[in-house]
Amino acid sequence: MSDRSTGLAPSKLTAVLGPTNTGKTHLAVERMLGHASGMIGLPLRLLAREIYDRIVKLRGKASVALITGEEKIVPPRAAYFVCTVEAMPLGREVEFVAIDEIQLCADPERGHIFTHRLLHARGKFETMLLGAGTMAPLVRRLLPDAEIVSRERFSTLTYSGSKKLTRLPRRSAVVAFSTDAVYAIAELIRRQRGGAAVVMGSLSPRTRNAQVALYQSGDVDFLVATDAIGMGLNMDVDHVAFAGLRKFDGRRTRWLHPQEVGQIAGRAGRYTRDGTFGVTGDCEEMDEDLVESVVDHQFEPVMGAEWRNARLDFGSLQGLLRSLAEPPHRAGLSLSEEALDERTLRKLAQQEDVVARCKADRSALIRLWDVCQTPDFRKTTDDDHQRMVRTLFDDLTTGRKRLPEDWIAGQFKALDRTDGEIDSLAARLSGVRTLSYIANRGDWLHNPVHWQGTTRQLEDRLSDTLHEKLMARFIDRRTSVLMRQLGDRETMLAGVGADGAVTVEGQVVGRLTGVTFVQEKGASALEEKALRNTAQRAVTPEIARRLGKLAAEPDGAFALTPDGTVLWNGEAAGAVRAGGDLLHPRARLLGELGEASVRERAERRLDAFLAAEVDRKLPGLRKLERALSGGELKGLPRGLAHRLLEAGGVLDKRAVDPDLKAMSQAERRNLKALGVRIGAFSLFLPSVLRPEAVATARALAPGGWRGQSERLAAAPTPAPDARALSANGLRLVGRHLAPVEMLERLDALLREGQRPGGVVLTDAALDTLGWTPAEAAAVLRALDYTPAIRPKEGDPIVWKRRGAQRPEPRVTPRPDSPFAALARLTEPPPRRKKPRRRKPAAAAKAAS
Repeated sequence: MSDRSTGLAPSKLTAVLGPTNTGKTHLAVERMLGHASGMIGLPLRLLAREIYDRIVKLRGKASVALITGEEKIVPPRAAYFVCTVEAMPLGREVEFVAIDEIQLCADPERGHIFTHRLLHARGKFETMLLGAGTMAPLVRRLLPDAEIVSRERFSTLTYSGSKKLTRLPRRSAVVAFSTDAVYAIAELIRRQRGGAAVVMGSLSPRTRNAQVALYQSGDVDFLVATDAIGMGLNMDVDHVAFAGLRKFDGRRTRWLHPQEVGQIAGRAGRYTRDGTFGVTGDCEEMDEDLVESVVDHQFEPVMGAEWRNARLDFGSLQGLLRSLAEPPHRAGLSLSEEALDERTLRKLAQQEDVVARCKADRSALIRLWDVCQTPDFRKTTDDDHQRMVRTLFDDLTTGRKRLPEDWIAGQFKALDRTDGEIDSLAARLSGVRTLSYIANRGDWLHNPVHWQGTTRQLEDRLSDTLHEKLMARFIDRRTSVLMRQLGDRETMLAGVGADGAVTVEGQVVGRLTGVTFVQEKGASALEEKALRNTAQRAVTPEIARRLGKLAAEPDGAFALTPDGTVLWNGEAAGAVRAGGDLLHPRARLLGELGEASVRERAERRLDAFLAAEVDRKLPGLRKLERALSGGELKGLPRGLAHRLLEAGGVLDKRAVDPDLKAMSQAERRNLKALGVRIGAFSLFLPSVLRPEAVATARALAPGGWRGQSERLAAAPTPAPDARALSANGLRLVGRHLAPVEMLERLDALLREGQRPGGVVLTDAALDTLGWTPAEAAAVLRALDYTPAIRPKEGDPIVWKRRGAQRPEPRVTPRPDSPFAALARLTEPPPRRKKPRRRKPAAAAKAAS
């Protein structure tokens, strides 16, 4: 897997660079699983375990290996290897290799390891380097053949300033830089906000995962962590609050570098959800330049990498020391300071018996360097660590050249206890990690498999106990509040029953229906306020759970009532917003409780349901809208379609008769293909007149006018607008409201009643329509019908239709308008009244 001369084409080398939340690690895992074999190196054991668990779910345990310093799970036919960067088995050839967080090549402690992997770790077919955008210049300098792919953050990051710990928003992570600070902050949050999960790099993966599960599940809304969360650990964090901007890096206390602040703050937000960051507690405000760098992801580029010679000289102890101190021979690399392993080696090299043993036996020299690389998980002094390493060296280079069984048994026995408090358990876990590292060195023990299993079981027991201790100390399991009444405080228990009843100390104080909490009255104003706070705290987790479930439900779980209420599994969850667009309705989520981001997701789900309801129940209008937006219609049909869409699917035909007469047959067919019907009195979409369409249109206009869509009725004053009429399947005809389909039936009945000189509306036709003669006369006159002849008494009226379009109404200017005189000049002369013809008998009588 390392660089070497072969006859094959060179491996594809890609550097994927960008800020946090750009999906770099996710991309690398996907690329690796696209190959038959692969290996990924990660900066933390916790992150390696997380990626390992993810790949196991996709490929099964038999195909995935986990290799860290203190844990090795290597199935016989493993194809994919998830490792910490230090533990990568570089001698194994795989098709794909990825190195995560390559900007750590500039880290004083571990940088030379990352630099070595950057320069030499290669996959047979593809290699991917993942890191911050600040690495681009150095990658170009060291790896000129690498393709650099820049990725943008999926969401935005904004600075929210300083907030008190007690005022932090929910789903916040508070970052501190010492164990004592983490514990103090977690204790304060427990007292003020109910509890917090704790995440530190020193925790075992099992403890860390259990703590994160508390946070992810919503049992607690706050996370207190060290800067370990900056290294790709994935959690749903909306806000990151810095409790300090200085850290001890192993040698001195220093200010955080801007890129470190960006790495940690970048954990706020997830995928496309935006995040915020700020400061809290006694931490001073960030200066404007630092904020700007973090928000814009603009940092000083990494110009050099830490380097240490990897081609070591094992010919002699002095040769090994010289090779470790050899400077780099290419630009962009600088010799790293002595790491723990090199300091330990130089210390032991001062001991004469060690020098003599290495001089006499070359394998002893190799073993010496091997044991010097043992990590100091216990974080002891250099002297303590060197004494342990010397013990390992002596046992592995003398006698049976294995660690004695009684030695490791004694070490294990001293740690095999689960009593004590958090610090004691954490210290034992560190000791177990050291034993696990030793047990996973297969040639150091007589029975390594036994000790690997034994130490793993002890780590699990200690991890579970530590998790329980952390919960007991930093999480208040009881949902409680302080009731203030006459200066006294009383702790009260609250909960949500299966039937939605919210109780405090056994007394019902409200009810949770769907996602809405309705509170009952308290005995006094103070009691009511305290009970409200208690009840809201009790229902908040349940509402969060319900909102999350609502957001994931299919359309079948929702229903729209005639009054515009959106039901979720039979209970009211939202309502159509008044004044919205018929084809693009918006929902309003009921209730007030729940996080803003969770409520927004639920509300968007209701919006999606309403949009789908329009597609299902008003397909004609949706089809017409798409035809207009897609440019399928041109000319006159486009104008008619636009007017029809604006009116909600129904138009008075007289208003568009000129356009209809001017259209060609092909244009008429285009309209017909879109479901438009040219009726006798209306231009309309039959689909909007169906009962389910009328019900949906009414529901999408909450608080709007409701009419009788089955019969003729008198029009209200003022008359409803065109959209309101269309939503009810009605037309305004004179002083009446008539169903559109009833008017078309009227046309059919008039055709049946054709007579010479006109048409007759028979008594049978009136019965069919349900109209009185007076109503029929009023409607026909409003439709431009007039009696053809004066009817004789007892005979039906013969009607004939006048012009298809009424003349435009004449606009009369105000008397004081300058156009009034002109209007009088252009007025048509008054019509002269014809003399009334008298009957002969009446004329004779008048003459006499």
